[in-house]
Amino acid sequence: MSSQGRRFLYYNTESIFMNFSDFSLRSELLETLADIGFDSPTPIQEQTIVPALNGRDILGIAQTGTGKTGAFLLPLINLMADGRSRARMPRCVILEPTRELAGQVEEACIQFCKKLKLETALLIGGVSAKAQEDKINRGVDILIATPGRFIDHFERGKLLLSDIKYLVIDEADRMLDMGFVPDIEKICQITPFTKQTLLFSATMPKDIAEIAEKFMSSPTRVEVSRQSSTGENIAQHKIFIHEKNKRELLRAILKHKNHNSDNTIVFCNSKKQVGVLNNSLLRHGFSCAALHGDIPQSVRINVLEQFKNKSLQILVASDVAARGIDVPHVGRVINFDVPSHPEDYVHRIGRTGRGGRQGETFMFVNAKSETDKKKLNNIETLIKSEIPLVETSAFDYEAHEDEQAQATKTPVSDASRKVADNPKHSAKERGFKPQRVNVKEKPYGRNSSRGADHPDVLTLEYDPKSFNDCREIPQFLLTPIPKIQKQA
Repeated sequence: MSSQGRRFLYYNTESIFMNFSDFSLRSELLETLADIGFDSPTPIQEQTIVPALNGRDILGIAQTGTGKTGAFLLPLINLMADGRSRARMPRCVILEPTRELAGQVEEACIQFCKKLKLETALLIGGVSAKAQEDKINRGVDILIATPGRFIDHFERGKLLLSDIKYLVIDEADRMLDMGFVPDIEKICQITPFTKQTLLFSATMPKDIAEIAEKFMSSPTRVEVSRQSSTGENIAQHKIFIHEKNKRELLRAILKHKNHNSDNTIVFCNSKKQVGVLNNSLLRHGFSCAALHGDIPQSVRINVLEQFKNKSLQILVASDVAARGIDVPHVGRVINFDVPSHPEDYVHRIGRTGRGGRQGETFMFVNAKSETDKKKLNNIETLIKSEIPLVETSAFDYEAHEDEQAQATKTPVSDASRKVADNPKHSAKERGFKPQRVNVKEKPYGRNSSRGADHPDVLTLEYDPKSFNDCREIPQFLLTPIPKIQKQA
C-alpha cells in the first residue's frame, strides 16, 4: 500500500444520495434548502457531508464552481445548531484568501442559517475593525475571515480561541500563492488540537499536502475530479495576436454577434494593466469597471453588486477576482494576458460555466513572445490537453502588422521614417521635443543617496502616439510642443 494510501482515507462511492433529504440534516436546514431551490447535492457535497457529520477531518479536492461552499457549510451548520457561542469565543472559523470570497461565503452562510439561531461575522481588511469587534463581543458562532485580519484580532486580545471546534481552510492553493501559508500554520497551531479541520483546494501542491499531513488527523480525502482539471462545459480557445493589437481584438470579440453572451470577465496580470484596459474600454463605450487589490473595499463591493445585477456587463480584473467571484451568469472569460502561473488559468476560466451552465474562454497569446509560449506550454501540460486555436477572422477582425501604421502627413526620407517608426529610439531621436515640467515633490532628505540638493524638476520625453488609448496620461503629455519659428 502506498504512503499516500496510508496517510489518507478515501471516500469515493457511487451516487447514493439523490437529494438533501437523504442526509441526516435538521428539518429547518432542509426547509431552507428547499426554499432556495437546492434539491440535489453536487458530487463534492455528496461525498463530503456524511464524513463531516461523523466528525472526520476532510481533505477535499474539486475544481472551482463545484459547490465546495455548501460541502463544508451544511454539515457544520447542522452540527452547531443546538449550541450557542459566548462573547469573543467563536465556535467555527472559516478562512478565505480574499475579501470577495469571504463575503460570498458569509452570504451563503446567512442564507443557510435563516431558520436557525446561529450568528455569523465577517472579519476582513478594508472595513472598520471597531464594528467587527462589537459584533464579536456579542457572540459569534461562525467567523468568516481572511488570515491576516484574523491574526491581527487575536494578537490584540479581541479573540479567544479555546472554544473553536471547527476550522475550515478554503481555497488552500490560493492561500499558498498569496503567501498565507505561514499564517495558516500559525492558526492551526493556536487553535485547539481537538478541532475538526476541513481543507478544500482545487489543486494539491506539495506545501498544502504537507500542511494536511501535519495538522490533520487521518483526513478523509474526497476527490471528485482529477487535479487541475477544467470544466467539460467550458469551451476553451487560444488566439495568437501581436501585443499592440490585443485591445482591438478584445473590442471585436465583445462586439461580435456570434459571441454575445452574458457578463464577461477580462483578466490581466497587473493592476496597472487593469486600469489602463478598463479606461480604454470606457472610452469606446463599453459598460465596464475595474477590480484589483488597490481599489477600496467599499468600491469593490459596489462593483461586484452592479456586476451581479447586470448593471455592468464587463469586469476587468486582476487575479484577486480569479476565486472571489461567484456569479452564475458569467458567460465568457477572456485572458487578456497569459496567466503567470498555470494554476491561475484553471481558476480564471472557472468563473464561467458555473452551476452546469455553458461558458467560453479566450486567451490572447503573443506569438512573438517566448515567455508567452512557455506559459502556454505550462498551462497545457497542467490541464493535460491542448487548447484549441481560433483565428482572429472568426470575429471579423484582421490583425494589421507593424509596418501598416498610419503614414505621417509630412513626406520624410526612408532613413528618417525608419528612425521615427522604431520604438527602440528615444522620443527625442524620433522627432519629439522633451517637455520640462515643474513637479511639486517631497524634497529628498539629506540622507538620501540622491542628495539634499537634487532639483525637484523632471525632464520627460514623450511620444503622443504611444498614449492614444490611455486616459490616465495627463493631457499636457498628449499635446506636442508647437515648434517656435525663428525670427529673421
